[in-house]
Amino acid sequence: MAQLDVQVVASDHAVWSGQAKSVRARTVEGDIGILPGHTPVLALLGEGELVVEPVSGTAVKAQVSGGFFSVDHDRVTIVADDAELSNG
Repeated sequence: MAQLDVQVVASDHAVWSGQAKSVRARTVEGDIGILPGHTPVLALLGEGELVVEPVSGTAVKAQVSGGFFSVDHDRVTIVADDAELSNG
């Protein structure tokens, strides 16, 4: 099964990293969903909820704002100006 290698960082701390089945986020142009095999993309991150579906376990949710969202060869890198894990 193909997986995404995901890394989420804020300007001053690491937020989450690991293997995932999918990632959803809000960019300045609208919502984006990423699955393994997605074409490369680079987008500006908007303010909103980031949802990572890990390979095992429950969804990881974070509130993020600003920064960028990069996808290349099943590697997703999210560098946010501000990001905090949210409950639920």
